[in-house]
Amino acid sequence: MSLIEMKVPTIGESITEVTLSQWLKKDGDFVKVDEPICEFESDKATLEFPAEASGKLIYVANEGDDLAIGALVARIDTSVTAGVSVPTPTAPISQHQEEANTHNSSTSYATGHPSPAAGKILRESDINAASVSGSGKDGRITKEDAQKAVENKAVSPAPSVKSEVNTPIIKTEHKTVGGRTSRVEKMSRMRKTIAARLVSAKNNTAMLTTFNEVDLSAVNELRKKYQEKFVAKYGIKLGYMSLFAKACAKVLMEMPDVNAMIQDGDIIYHDYVDISIAISTPTGLVVPPISNVESIGFHDIELKIKELADKARNGKLTLDEMKGGTFTITNGGTFGSLLSTPIINEPQSAILGMHAIKDRPIVVDGQIVIRPMMYLALSYDHRIIDGSTSVTFLVKVKELLEDPMTLMMDL
Repeated sequence: MSLIEMKVPTIGESITEVTLSQWLKKDGDFVKVDEPICEFESDKATLEFPAEASGKLIYVANEGDDLAIGALVARIDTSVTAGVSVPTPTAPISQHQEEANTHNSSTSYATGHPSPAAGKILRESDINAASVSGSGKDGRITKEDAQKAVENKAVSPAPSVKSEVNTPIIKTEHKTVGGRTSRVEKMSRMRKTIAARLVSAKNNTAMLTTFNEVDLSAVNELRKKYQEKFVAKYGIKLGYMSLFAKACAKVLMEMPDVNAMIQDGDIIYHDYVDISIAISTPTGLVVPPISNVESIGFHDIELKIKELADKARNGKLTLDEMKGGTFTITNGGTFGSLLSTPIINEPQSAILGMHAIKDRPIVVDGQIVIRPMMYLALSYDHRIIDGSTSVTFLVKVKELLEDPMTLMMDL
């Protein structure tokens, strides 16, 4: 027997530990070289771990285990070829696997287990995974299974209540209405990292937030007028985010303090603008940057946002795609937020919060008119950005968006 040890590889300079989020192959399966056998969840992304040789897979670690870089994950018996079955050497068996094998030999470790995305959906909807049938490999609960369970819960009729009019009342009992169950689940590695970074930003920066509002009438008219031509030429719609990103980039080049950061007692200024775009995913918020926003076109920004969003929601973002950024934009308006105070994305010094667009009455030339208005919020580190600088930044962004032709013509 010839065994190859599969160990957690070096992933990035700042990553010392990962979580084995799920096995992609069963214990004892024949795997081919470079075929993904499991997924690791790191602080920043989910990564596939490929087999280093062809042979029979032998589990060592279990799903949910926290593994240090260099820790043993599995072994591969290279003496086994495709179609040949040999007894598997002793390997750790989880309690869940043991119970599953005892009750039903046709089930596996995956039976009844939700994937990370499915688990999040079920938790948010307060649905017990045990009540959901899995259609994935070996009975795993997929994201689609979880979404169907949520839909079924929404349309399920409320239980009927029968009243017994003539039943004599003997005594009064106080009964609890609704479920009283609770559960404890391990916090995901990404959620732990997000929590730590948010607390660090609150504790280590002199963070303040300033507000303004912008009339988006001109932006809406621009999008309405040129949308069809834009889509025909570039294959993607002209959205609000590219216009906001381009406006911020222009002002950031004029106001380098807002585009700078503090590091080891020094101020680092940038002659470029890399804007991190906040993207919501099933496992948490990620902020991959778009490079050189000051130099690229609106369609380039829209295409890059779509690419990053698709990768983020499918867990395909690489560590390189998560690095960097000199400024961040987050759009809580997509979820209906009217006003918020976003938290700085360290080590950056400022973040712009976009919000919901609402028709509101405002005064224009002495007349009350209804306009599509959005509140803007700029959270900033007061150690490097003065109050007057933050206010001026927002005013300049507002002016560019209310007269977008000056943005298009770089005036």
